[in-house]
Amino acid sequence: METPASVVVIARWQTTEADLDTVLTSIAALGRLSAAEPGCVSYQAFQESDDPTSLVFVEHYRDEDAQQAHANSPHYQEYVVERIRPLLTERHVEILRVRELA
Repeated sequence: METPASVVVIARWQTTEADLDTVLTSIAALGRLSAAEPGCVSYQAFQESDDPTSLVFVEHYRDEDAQQAHANSPHYQEYVVERIRPLLTERHVEILRVRELA
């Protein structure tokens, strides 16, 4: 039997030094709430070591419904849409439908 596809989101955000602390505070709250979602397998946020204003997210969801539930959740709307996006200078998101190999 074939394993159903899960969803991996890879997001890259760029902010400014002036807005970095505000963005990081919102990311901390967003990460806790997102990781607690029933369909969230893992949620990781990273800061590039040679450019702290460059942020990378790797999110893994059980399936497309779980990823959509995350994107439509009140905490995503509050933190990402309302608080963080206005402070970003760049935002790139890749959504992958994957099957785990091992």
